[in-house]
Amino acid sequence: MRLKTIVMTAALIFAANLAVPAQTHQAQPTTTAQTQSSRDSTREKLRTLLAETGPKIDVAFRQSDKEPYLFSGIMKTGLANADSFEIVILVGDQETLHFRIFPKYKGVYVNVNKAADSVGLLRKMVRLSDTNFIYWGADESFDVFAGYNFTLESGFPTASVNVVLNSIKNLDQYVGQMKSSIDAN
Repeated sequence: MRLKTIVMTAALIFAANLAVPAQTHQAQPTTTAQTQSSRDSTREKLRTLLAETGPKIDVAFRQSDKEPYLFSGIMKTGLANADSFEIVILVGDQETLHFRIFPKYKGVYVNVNKAADSVGLLRKMVRLSDTNFIYWGADESFDVFAGYNFTLESGFPTASVNVVLNSIKNLDQYVGQMKSSIDAN
């Protein structure tokens, strides 16, 4: 499951950040307590929003047992091309939200290396990234995802997060456009 990969990546990033020695001569460094408090606050705002919006889009979001800043849910209804979308949302440690939406097609994640026409799939992903507000990418195992990132410098973007959540179902049409490269039909 992509959740395991993302949890491991988040843990590595967190561990790497802990390993970096603190700079004592920097002007007004952010304290760990301030960062933690801000991240906790963002997580609670996201939890509230997902509890409110999830049922409206037929997705039950849950917090990860292993990574307290990670929420995931599966969208299955109303899709014509994908079997489902695994939605993974990470509250980053630098005032960010990271959405990764992994399509499943014919029971498995869409994977660049397993596609019948990998080059065609990559070309389609690049074109879609240019023409959509949600970009397409591949994780370290080359599983395909649609993604969106938020910075939270201006506060928690409730309306914008709702736009992304309500747009996920629309990604199904793009999986349909990728089918010929995935299946080589």
